Amino acid sequence: MSDAVDRSESTPSTPSTEPTDAASPVRLREVLSRMPDYKPGKPASAPAGLTAYKLSSNENPYGPLPSVLAAIGDAATTVNRYPDMAVTALTQRLATALDVPAECLATGTGSVAVLAQVVNAACDAGDEVVFAWRSFEAYPIVAQLAGAEPVMVGLDAGARHRLDAMAAAITERTRVVLVCTPNNPTGPCVHEKELEAFLAKVPSGVIVVVDEAYVEFVRDPDAVRGLEVWKRHPNVVVLRTFSKAYGLAGLRVGYAVAHPPVAAAIRKTATPFGVNSLAQVAAIASLDAFDELAERVDTIVAERDRVSRALADQGWDLPRSDANFVWFPLGSDSTAFARACEEAGLMVRQYGDDGVRVTIGEVEANSRLVEVAQQFGPR
Repeated sequence: MSDAVDRSESTPSTPSTEPTDAASPVRLREVLSRMPDYKPGKPASAPAGLTAYKLSSNENPYGPLPSVLAAIGDAATTVNRYPDMAVTALTQRLATALDVPAECLATGTGSVAVLAQVVNAACDAGDEVVFAWRSFEAYPIVAQLAGAEPVMVGLDAGARHRLDAMAAAITERTRVVLVCTPNNPTGPCVHEKELEAFLAKVPSGVIVVVDEAYVEFVRDPDAVRGLEVWKRHPNVVVLRTFSKAYGLAGLRVGYAVAHPPVAAAIRKTATPFGVNSLAQVAAIASLDAFDELAERVDTIVAERDRVSRALADQGWDLPRSDANFVWFPLGSDSTAFARACEEAGLMVRQYGDDGVRVTIGEVEANSRLVEVAQQFGPR
């Protein structure tokens, strides 16, 4: 992988080509014409006689726990009222669960929305946001919507962050650096020692976001633990979500842990009343039932490891995943593999000619993936 850094104003994705009304007098932001659309995972579909499985969006295959469903049902009777804009009860419950002061927390509609709040709080037009690529596809979108320029640093041959190259990419215009661990869509996590060495090179005025959307699935003993790093560095912000391990993707709630001045700025950029009342009570109920949810997480991790071992036995050389998905770095074979999965009733997430990400889902879906991979043959 070259050490070159992409500082172009465009992103590596293809911008939307949907037709526009050339005669319209409405003036829109020019950056929108250069931005890609965020592409959600395809819904499940399958040929006749096959059960379809959606493995394209890193969703939890399990539905909400009964206790969480009961809390949502109770809260549904009051949806004629605005939610608590300060998200007080959930913030206090998170503070207890994480052992952090409540003033260090900021919530939003999923961790991606909280990320947008961070970038909007830190960046003026022309500032820069540095991140690895390929990583979470919302990163360049969030940066450009804030008026900032995305600076993308390629991953190494093992699909891991090149933190030295990211440090070298920081300039006087850099305001935010994003570190996705485990990295979505490739799976490896950043190790604590390498992140500490990286932070020693980052100017103290630059925010470093440690995006831990998949932290509950991590089993690598050397993996960074964001909260421990946050305690030692005033410029570190940790992002987490209830969408993955907690199974609340449809309710949209995430949060940041930051030092008080930064947390206050993140709260200022939030959409008023954004975290709805159902999301707030469901998140609290999920925290209360964490031991039960942790059993489900362990089941998903066991399935991930089973799939990974089976693929390795077939001869596949895939990056280690500490998330709830596996990554096939297939290059120009990505389209053929995604098509083979779809023909088997598996909807997966293709990233152009970079590769294919497949979520760990139901046991039958995972076993079918192994069968497709065997027939396709390792690349």
